[in-house]
Order: sequence, then structure tokens, then C-alpha cells
Amino acid sequence: MKTSIFRYFKTSPEVIRLAVLMYVRFPLSLRNVEDLLHERGIDICHETVRYWWNRFGPAFAAQIRKKRVAQMRGFGQYQWHLDEVFVKINGETHYLWRAVDHEGEVLEAYVTKSRNKRAALKFLRKVMKRYGSPEFIVTDRLRSYKAAMKDIGNALRQVTKRWANNRAENSHLPLRRREQAMLKFRQMRSLQMFAAIHSSVYNLFNLERHFYSRENFKRNRTTALSEWRQLCAA
Repeated sequence: MKTSIFRYFKTSPEVIRLAVLMYVRFPLSLRNVEDLLHERGIDICHETVRYWWNRFGPAFAAQIRKKRVAQMRGFGQYQWHLDEVFVKINGETHYLWRAVDHEGEVLEAYVTKSRNKRAALKFLRKVMKRYGSPEFIVTDRLRSYKAAMKDIGNALRQVTKRWANNRAENSHLPLRRREQAMLKFRQMRSLQMFAAIHSSVYNLFNLERHFYSRENFKRNRTTALSEWRQLCAA
């Protein structure tokens, strides 16, 4: 029997999961989460919320990602969308590389200080090691992608048509909202960790409600919440 990761904590696992979910999924600050939990009769400090998401967030994300990878490997990876976004850390420009599949699932998020061939190659190898190789890879016209694809042997699979990469561009928006709520990031390591956790939580609750009827949407939302409440259960 596995030992629970909550074993040394007096607080209920349900409260910890709720606090982490509120902070990561919604554009709320630590103090916003503290106030919302206080309204529910849960009296904790905002620094406790910070500690919880740092301590349990990676474990929750890893469990979600493990299940997603197992599900996705059973189906052919038709198309990926790759894009990089500028992120300021203490006034210095960094690059957040993100890979999204054709259904909007965020596959990987990786932070680098540059966006040259070496960074693109490392990012591509990281994604392909976990998810395999897709039929097509949609990118913008950044030369680093073309050079990296040539080294890997995927040059013929690259697609750079106009507006073809809108899915990757739109996938940046939830993280941008979080960045604004957090008053930007202060360390490269914290950005990498939060981007990885946020991506997994986003995938779990990405219900694409515009594709479903109200009844099916409610059913899918209930399933996602149930799956979240079972994370790291002993």
C-alpha cells in the first residue's frame, strides 16, 4: 500500500486540493484564495497556500500527466502545434516554448533564455521522448524550428502555413492571465514549475464546452472534478 503524501499534514487533503485547484486553475492571487477559503470557514494564511501549491502541485500534475500520456499513446498523434512566447523575469526576456496537440491538449512547456537552434532542439527532443512522433508539426517561421527539424529528420513534417498555428497562439492566453494575477514571475525555476503544473490542470478541465450540449458539459465537468479529488489518494 502506498504511503499518502498528506500523512504529515493536519489539514484535510480535500482542503489542500481545493486550495491548489483555486490558485492554479483560476487567475487568483494567494490572498484571493485565502479570502475565498475564509468565506467557506477555512482559516489559513496566504503563505500556507503558497507552500501547498509548491509542495503538492508537482505531484498532482505528474499524476494527471501520467494518465494523459497513457491515454494519448493509444491514439495516433496527428498534429502538434509549437510556439514560443516572450516572458519577462526581473526585466530579462526569457522564452516559454509550448507544444499543443490538435485537440488543444498542452503537451509540454519549457523555459529557456534563448530561442536558437539548440533551445528548439532540446525542446523537440523533450516532447518527442514523452509523446512519440506526430504526423505533422505546425510552427511559425522561426528559423530555429527548421534547423532543429532538419537535425531530427522531421523537416518534411513541418507546416508553416499562415494562420495554421492559431491553436498554439490561443493556448497562451490562460497562462498570460495567470502571469498578470501573479504580477509576473521572478525566477526561471518558478516559471518552469508553474507552467508545467498549470498545463496539466488546464488539460484536465479543458472541456471545450462549445462542442457539447449543456448536459454533456455538466457530465464532463463532474468527471473532471471527481478525477481531481482522487489525486494522490492513499
